Amino acid sequence: MAVGHIAAAKSIKDFIDKNYEDTDVETIDCIEYINKYANKISTKAYVEMTKNTPFLWKKLYSGSNKGTLAIISDASNRIMALKLKNLIKEKKPDLIISTHPFSSHMCAILKKKKIIDCEVATVMTDYHIHNQWLSLPKYVDYFFVANEQMKNDLINLKIPPNKIHVTGIPISSKFTEKYNNDEIFDELWLDKNKFTALLFGGGEFGLGKNVAVNILETAIRMFKDLQIIAISGKNKKMNQEFKDVVEKTNSESRVKIFEFTDKVPELMSACNIVVTKAGGLTITESLVSGLPIIIINPIPRAGRRKCSIFSRFRSCNMDKEK
Repeated sequence: MAVGHIAAAKSIKDFIDKNYEDTDVETIDCIEYINKYANKISTKAYVEMTKNTPFLWKKLYSGSNKGTLAIISDASNRIMALKLKNLIKEKKPDLIISTHPFSSHMCAILKKKKIIDCEVATVMTDYHIHNQWLSLPKYVDYFFVANEQMKNDLINLKIPPNKIHVTGIPISSKFTEKYNNDEIFDELWLDKNKFTALLFGGGEFGLGKNVAVNILETAIRMFKDLQIIAISGKNKKMNQEFKDVVEKTNSESRVKIFEFTDKVPELMSACNIVVTKAGGLTITESLVSGLPIIIINPIPRAGRRKCSIFSRFRSCNMDKEK
């Protein structure tokens, strides 16, 4: 499954493509555009820190609000903005929609310097506001937030109310569709009458291999009638260890392993519960699907740095309802 910021951007793009025929939309990973090597290094550092030293990540996350870390973050975004301006000048967007605070900050920097003059919208993909979302808010035209409390928090931080829109976190419309659960169970060779859990190991950005494998094995051994659908994502080692656990426990008939699947909405429709990390998108998808959630080892800011979507609007009423 995609990282939250990217998944949110894709959902926004899909909605615009379906509902606004006079609109050209393009999604761009701006950190990858600016420096793909820096992106790989920062991603690897995030993965290792969240898996092995989550307490350190928590300290860094909290500390990035102010002090030295805030200064470093501000300086790095200003440097990256210098290269991002070339992309924006080339694309000439009427509106930039950002689903990550770094990209919002870079665009705000460019607007402050009058290098760009298009509108900028920030879509917050969390249920709580971190100050990094609010770097140079004067130069951001719209804030889209998940709930009324976030709106009130922004108003208390002197953000004009007319800039703030409570829309929830954007997810794919597939999560609101109705599915034939009998057919899903038949395809999986599972019993539709048994309690079924959906486990997200989370690939590179999830629970971590050891934690996910331990959860899977413990669930198999403790709950003999429990059916499990376990998704390892792109983590090949996790996928192999999942398979080893299934073979060791002789549970092939009630445990199904996926390395990757684009059928998450269908699986959520068929399952009874979700076991996952505390990612904003997965939590939202589960809630929309009406599923109870077991959250394992929550850590702050479980997402990597991404700028998500640049949208070119030729003529579009932003208040248009669909």
